[in-house]
Amino acid sequence: MHKIITIVGARPQFIKAAAISRVISSEYSGKIQELIIHTGQHYDHNMSDIFFEELEITPPQYRLNIGSAGHGAQTGDMIKAIEEVLLSVKPLAVILYGDTNSTLAGAIAASKVHIPVVHIEAGLRSFNKAMPEEINRILTDHVSTLLFSPTKTGFQNLVNEGFKQNSAKPFIPNNPMIFHCGDIMYDNSLYFAQLAENKVDILSKLGINDKEFILSTIHRNNNTDDPARLTSIFKALLEIASKSQQTIILPLHPRTAKVLKDNIGDELYDKVINNQLIKLIDSVSFLEMTLLESKASLIITDSGGVQKESYFFKKPCIVLRPETEWVELLENGNCILADADFEKITNAYHNLTENFSDNFPPVFGDGKAGSFIMNEIWQLIKNN
Repeated sequence: MHKIITIVGARPQFIKAAAISRVISSEYSGKIQELIIHTGQHYDHNMSDIFFEELEITPPQYRLNIGSAGHGAQTGDMIKAIEEVLLSVKPLAVILYGDTNSTLAGAIAASKVHIPVVHIEAGLRSFNKAMPEEINRILTDHVSTLLFSPTKTGFQNLVNEGFKQNSAKPFIPNNPMIFHCGDIMYDNSLYFAQLAENKVDILSKLGINDKEFILSTIHRNNNTDDPARLTSIFKALLEIASKSQQTIILPLHPRTAKVLKDNIGDELYDKVINNQLIKLIDSVSFLEMTLLESKASLIITDSGGVQKESYFFKKPCIVLRPETEWVELLENGNCILADADFEKITNAYHNLTENFSDNFPPVFGDGKAGSFIMNEIWQLIKNN
């Protein structure tokens, strides 16, 4: 049995890993053994363990329990702990997802001990190196052996950085291969949307109806930790609630919940929590989030994943960031960058409600990205 290791540490990575784990179970049973390392980057039960349970992913065999810390300390602790596991297990490949500190730590640890690195969601660029995620994704790409980009833009970014479009096998660190494969989260959206319909009842619990509410998420530290930005966002949410007369559902990330009152001030905080059209709720499960996304009339978010899922479910989306790595979302006008600017956010709402077009070209593949990725990984490891 060929061993590979998957490294996860944050909520989106648990979900992405589910798509690949399903393919391994269904198409490579008896050939590939997947072992999962959970770094503990997100260690709260509602942000980690619950996803393994709900998505029926095999619980991680290795729990590093790193927890929160500064970027350097957290990443360093992860590198040391991951390396110990890799030297013990001796996998034929390490699979990494996205752009977290867990991703970077896994890439450094694996590349240093000469284990091929597989980066899923490669090539994405915001072109803003002030974002820690941008540094993580660039560095990970440049020590990877197999790089799978979900979009043509991401693939072209890799070409622009010097990767060869048609590298020949065998795979070696100095001969990485890049692929445009589609998005595994589209695979997941297709798989889990119906499951969510049958298994969760969050709409009835919240007293909301299909297409009669707005979904919002706010979690990026440049928004949550900057009082001026967070204040502007919540003033805009109040304005949109008033104009739309629709309930805004806002599942609170722990970071947002912790600083909200202090960073927007008592007066605005009181207006928010006493507004019957704004419901601040605890973090929700993946299936609950899937159902909320699929049933909302509009989505307002600073999350890269939620931006993308708005497109999967054909929902207009306001992005609370100055740039996005998912540039394809902007091309047909159903997704608008508004940053944390009150005027831009409210104008985006008016534009999207007045000019929404149900035109969503299939830029994220055919829902079979997981099978494509695993076929290439199999080609890598079966001869090692």
